Amino acid sequence: MTLTVMLFAAARELAGAESVLIGLPSGSTVAQLRTELARRFPALAALLGRSALAVNHDYAEDDRILWPTDELAVIPPVSGG
Repeated sequence: MTLTVMLFAAARELAGAESVLIGLPSGSTVAQLRTELARRFPALAALLGRSALAVNHDYAEDDRILWPTDELAVIPPVSGG
């Protein structure tokens, strides 16, 4: 399946794109998506461990199974005051 992943803030800057297409086998999880993103975009690897992944506008745990129709986003931590 091919998934479109939206990237925000620092993730967007590190990947150099607002969104990316990621191919994964059917039945893949959020954890597998993180792994593939880190493989394809090594600059994102450290940030992905601290970032939330949203599936259909809700934060998702790493064991959540993904579907081709899911809306996905990488949301890095926010700093500031």
